[in-house]
Amino acid sequence: MRTTYEFLADRQPVQLSESWEPMAITGDTPIVLPELGPLAGKGVVERMRSIGIEVETALEVPRPGRATVAEAALLGVAPGDLLLHIERTYYATDGRAVETADITVPDVRWEIAYEIDIRHG
Repeated sequence: MRTTYEFLADRQPVQLSESWEPMAITGDTPIVLPELGPLAGKGVVERMRSIGIEVETALEVPRPGRATVAEAALLGVAPGDLLLHIERTYYATDGRAVETADITVPDVRWEIAYEIDIRHG
């Protein structure tokens, strides 16, 4: 299932996202459409849990880029402006990828920061 999103803040576009979930996992379930049904908009982790799949990890791969003409038009920036592309994949406890998304954030609107939880056993 492919879903596209445009995120706004103060009525300005701040992020684009294109998400894919395997139909082999969600196809015959009530969560097949991420933004419709009983868990509409609840997020990948909660939606997958509702069909018995526990999400264990997420991998994000950030890459710098420049806005294409299409991205610039959607984000309200100039073609060639700096962007951050983030490829994010959620994995279930059995190692299956249950969702992957390509996220695009304009450099002029957001600062991306990661907090890494370090726990000692």
